[in-house]
Amino acid sequence: MAQRNKGETGWRGSAGGWLDGAYENLIEAGVDGVRIMPLAKRLHLSRTSFYWFFKDRAALLSALVDRWRAKNTANIIKQADKYAESISEAILNVFDCWLDSDLFDSRFEFAVRSWAQQSVTVTRDVKVADAARLKALTDMFLRFGYKPISADVRARTLYLTQIGYISMKTKEDLATRMMRMPAYVACFIGNEPQQREMDRFYSRHGYSTGRPATTRTKAKQVS
Repeated sequence: MAQRNKGETGWRGSAGGWLDGAYENLIEAGVDGVRIMPLAKRLHLSRTSFYWFFKDRAALLSALVDRWRAKNTANIIKQADKYAESISEAILNVFDCWLDSDLFDSRFEFAVRSWAQQSVTVTRDVKVADAARLKALTDMFLRFGYKPISADVRARTLYLTQIGYISMKTKEDLATRMMRMPAYVACFIGNEPQQREMDRFYSRHGYSTGRPATTRTKAKQVS
């Protein structure tokens, strides 16, 4: 019955609505907050309407992991595979994930990794995701002629740096982060990206003050 009525909306809500509520509860309170009664109250729906869309709480939690995988892991892989004229540009394509929440949801990432500390199954899901992401990043470096060990280490450095940002809940204003981007690229490949590559990167993130010489100077000092 639940499968047949999965797309139904109205007084029962919808599968997407229940999943959206579960996502918000996960972000705000962790996995222990993702329970049917609190969700029903949040959505102003009856508890029984949940079962029109999900077999049980476990099915809802599984759907949450699927959403995380489809967004965060799939988009890192997509960005790593995206066409680039240089390795600098390829890295900046990946950096898009760290600045665009439509590509990568850092809060979701933190919540799932926290959840993994309580669940063997989710720990396994995270390990599989990490492996897939690292492979995509390693393949990115390999495409630009890096030797396997170098590609592996550079991919790990790039990826684990960002996971560290997320795990530590590091906060930076946009200007600070943009200032550091060229130097981060230099850390990963040994030299800063071309100005035209940075200009394209700044443009697609609506950042118009990243070009001044002071930004480039400070970035070089960091490296």
